[in-house]
Amino acid sequence: MKKILFVALAFATLTLNANPVSWSFTVNPLQGNRAELVFSANIQPGWNLYSIDVPPNGPLPTEFIYNPSNAFRVIGNVREVPVAPIVFDATFEMEVGKHTGNARFIQQIEILSETDFTITGEIHYMVCDDVVCIPFDYEFRFSVRGIPRTPAPVANVGAGHVPPNVGTDETSAPADVDISTGSMSDDRNADAETLETSVTPATGDQNRASNDRFLLFILLAIGAGFAAVLTPCVFPLIPMTVSFFMSGESTRRQTITKGLVFGFSVAFLYSLLGVVVAITNSPGIANALSTHWIANVLFFSLFIIFACSFFGLFEITLPASLSNKLDAKADKGGLIAAFFMAAVLTIVSFSCTGPFVAVLLIEAARGTSALQPILGMFAFGLALGLPFMLLSMAPSLLKKLPKSGGWLNSVKVVFAFILLAFSMTFLQTIQSVYNLSIFSREVYLAIWIVIFTLMGFYLLGKIKFSHDSDVKHVGVLRLFLVIATFSFVVYLIPGLFGAPLSRIATLTPPMSKQEFNIAGGGGATVFAPTQQQRQVRHGDIFTLPHGLQGFFDYEEGLAYAQQTGRPILLDFTGHGCRNCREMEARVWSDPEVLALLNEFVIIALYTNDRTVLPEDEWFVSELDGRLKNTIGRQNADLQMRRFGTNTLPYYVVLDSDGNPLRERGIGVSSIAEFKEFLLFGLGRR
Repeated sequence: MKKILFVALAFATLTLNANPVSWSFTVNPLQGNRAELVFSANIQPGWNLYSIDVPPNGPLPTEFIYNPSNAFRVIGNVREVPVAPIVFDATFEMEVGKHTGNARFIQQIEILSETDFTITGEIHYMVCDDVVCIPFDYEFRFSVRGIPRTPAPVANVGAGHVPPNVGTDETSAPADVDISTGSMSDDRNADAETLETSVTPATGDQNRASNDRFLLFILLAIGAGFAAVLTPCVFPLIPMTVSFFMSGESTRRQTITKGLVFGFSVAFLYSLLGVVVAITNSPGIANALSTHWIANVLFFSLFIIFACSFFGLFEITLPASLSNKLDAKADKGGLIAAFFMAAVLTIVSFSCTGPFVAVLLIEAARGTSALQPILGMFAFGLALGLPFMLLSMAPSLLKKLPKSGGWLNSVKVVFAFILLAFSMTFLQTIQSVYNLSIFSREVYLAIWIVIFTLMGFYLLGKIKFSHDSDVKHVGVLRLFLVIATFSFVVYLIPGLFGAPLSRIATLTPPMSKQEFNIAGGGGATVFAPTQQQRQVRHGDIFTLPHGLQGFFDYEEGLAYAQQTGRPILLDFTGHGCRNCREMEARVWSDPEVLALLNEFVIIALYTNDRTVLPEDEWFVSELDGRLKNTIGRQNADLQMRRFGTNTLPYYVVLDSDGNPLRERGIGVSSIAEFKEFLLFGLGRR
């Protein structure tokens, strides 16, 4: 538990792209048709890089993953120079090999190509210092000279960290259509030396949608701040803190001033967390937080850990020595003391405010504005400190505050149920991005139904935890919460039989994961791809919602549009894109919109999918000079090159020859706006 909490909290600081290791790559020719690939790591002081071999349940090892190629073959295992010293690691509580300073990793290869070629792939590794551990993915590239092939027996081929199809003849068959489009780099090279280009339309629908999402985020931050006040870590501190403002011979003006300094100090301290996110944020970070399995597993673990803490299994606290030192500073009085009182509140309330802060930082890092994490944390801290400020102005209101008691623990337990439910969304993201079958939509909804049913019985006093007081009667507020909870459960139940549940579609698996749909018959779903849909390229990976037919490869869809003369709707979308799923559930489901969509050739292009394409379709982007070898990278490059944006979702209408019919596309929009957009594409506006 200690190790899981350590890694989860470390990742939640969002220092993911501060890479303490710089890499360089060289090729050393050997006799015959062999060569050595040398990976040289320069590790910053205070950090360590783990060996290629680590014990089970330890840190992530350093791994080298090669992209499939027939131009070379690896020989034996990668060698470490020098061999990583085995030392005790306090973080993982085990003996493990760690590199410091400089290290080299050498892989011998056999060259099979007569022409020059490149070797590409990724390094997966973890670095740690005395405080945090951070996982990284880093792209590498070697330029290798080809030589006449001389057959020679090779021993120990394909060992270690190489996929089965690397350097063998078992390559994927080329597709029917050659793609000549590409993609901005995804999160797997977020920490590499990439061209970090992020262009968002400055005007129009996309800009307005971004502003709306930013405003909703600020309102969410304010609501989270007020909710945090009602936790047992914060609420009992209100009378004591306000009494501190009035201590000694403080005048009313001095009391109010201390209260204002206290409140804004709380906001300032939380803003510092937002500053860290803003400084370390980049386009790759947002993508990593949305789609990478490491990020989503850690966030899932973080939510589970906090839920268990809220249920009373254990208490999460920051070091007592830190709060004691700050408390000593606060005892000195004056305005400076008010600042240190705010620092004490921030520290001692961490076990309750941590989940709110984590959620906000995750959402902030996914935003498009660098100011979003700073302003979001400021809004959260200001809402948290506002009751203290108001009561310093009117201390008589203290008498009207409800007394601390069992209701505070009830609030905490209710938050635990909510955290438990929302932790499932991170597993759902992993399932979507990596095309896994972790659970069906019914199983997901069944878990939610059980969680919120238990929460309803808890509010009624039928379930009791160790720290709970007896519920002698149900108050009016509690009754309304019970009604809301069970109403939500009743709303979820039809989803087990195929109801779309459009209001929460962004939080649940898509209908394509529904195993049983009463409208479509047992064992089938009306949203499943038809035989025609499965025959299109990548139709075995992707589906369109609401039974719509379409394509998932630009060239294939363009060829069909030219054949039929129908206009094209380009749908730039992505795994883990909540706004995309919201548009599909809320807007595309409208009967009139659905009728209009059926008149288009829909081409849905996933910009963050990691499926590796056949090698003869790879290319180097004109935008950033990087290799584009996956579906997502090629689609994102197309979006960036032709339309100057990488926002999701993004819709563009084209004529049957692929020429834009409007100067700009459209993003998140209302039903009426999207309908007008489609009508324009059909020439009816």
